[in-house]
Amino acid sequence: MLKITFIGAGSSVFAKNVLGDCLLTPALRECEVALYDIDPIRLAESEQMLININKNAGGYGTIKTYSDRKEALKEANYVVNAIQVGGYKPCTVTDFEIPKKYGLKQTIGDTLGIGGIFRGLRTIPVMLEIARDMEEVCPDAWLLNYTNPMSIITNVMQRSTKIKTVGLCHSVQVCTDTLLKGLEMDTENIEWQIAGINHMAWLLEIKKDGVDLYPEIKKRAAEKEVKHKDMVRYEMMRRFGYYVTESSEHTAEYTPYFIKSNYPELIDRYNIPLDEYPRRCVEQIAKWENLKGEIVNNKELLHERTNEYASYILEAMETDKPYKIGGNVLNTGLITNLPKNACVEVPCLVDKTGIHPCYVGDLPVQCAALNMTNINVQLLTVEAALSKKKEYIYQAAMLDPHTSSELSIEDIVAMCDELIEAHKDWLPKYI
Repeated sequence: MLKITFIGAGSSVFAKNVLGDCLLTPALRECEVALYDIDPIRLAESEQMLININKNAGGYGTIKTYSDRKEALKEANYVVNAIQVGGYKPCTVTDFEIPKKYGLKQTIGDTLGIGGIFRGLRTIPVMLEIARDMEEVCPDAWLLNYTNPMSIITNVMQRSTKIKTVGLCHSVQVCTDTLLKGLEMDTENIEWQIAGINHMAWLLEIKKDGVDLYPEIKKRAAEKEVKHKDMVRYEMMRRFGYYVTESSEHTAEYTPYFIKSNYPELIDRYNIPLDEYPRRCVEQIAKWENLKGEIVNNKELLHERTNEYASYILEAMETDKPYKIGGNVLNTGLITNLPKNACVEVPCLVDKTGIHPCYVGDLPVQCAALNMTNINVQLLTVEAALSKKKEYIYQAAMLDPHTSSELSIEDIVAMCDELIEAHKDWLPKYI
């Protein structure tokens, strides 16, 4: 029987989407779904939810929970990772509150910036433990990583372990629809190409019936006067020529241009939601208290297949029916003006033999240059985690575009030291 293991299964809504999709897919539904989470209450809630979905989808699958991670992974064919080390409290709160003392403001803090660095440092040791377990009990399994910081985590897994890994993110899937719908343009029969790095990949081409849509897109974007949620991305497109895949609240903190203490008016001008991620966490926790009554104990619970990549990847591998994704993979000469040890986001073809990244070539020079400002931070965070040397944490923060544009070197070092101390229960000893 096919075995699909979900690590971090307490993320119930996401587990519903990914695993519900699998239970509705004929090539996958006769499977064991193995659920693992360190929170037994959330694990039990996800189990009951999936039992209901499975029963109402025909009862083809088997749902099992595990308190032992290695047992959950044993003989798995596919592993889906969605962990968050340290959770909202205390770690995410700490990632935001300590930088504020130094005058550093953030919006999301999960991918880059000081929040992304420390989330990566907390998560990498756990991911390496998962990799060691997989190498022992399911060495041939594919790992589908959904955990942020995506590029940092996927880079470590691909460079430092033997586990076949691909990083998956929603931003490529929704990029063109978000752009075109926001400009009241038709979304049907669109041809596009996206490549770059996770959360900063570029819409390199967008066409309809062979006609380049960028001139009309840029015209409409320039004419849009009412405030909206995509203002940072429109400004980046105006200045650098290409639309970026991830949202404006993310993009604002990946660059040095928008969140600046000396220019507080920029926050209003570009409609930037500071502290957005902590606010979202509070809302989602409250929402779950209401939602779980609707989906956990609902014996009639149904599911419709979503656009999440996971089930389509597994289906392609099981049936040899090719499927195209945007995947995060090691840059084996795929993007020729980015480093070979970087994790890049490129088109990939999936079939029975695995995931095959596609050659892109050079990115536009300005796009590659912006990517490099983020890659520098990613690679130094990986170096810090693997070497256990504190100097690489400082250097990652000093090279971060937003952090370095706001703080002095002395304050960056002091802030990092305070964060290392605050997160010591989740971090190894640094020298």
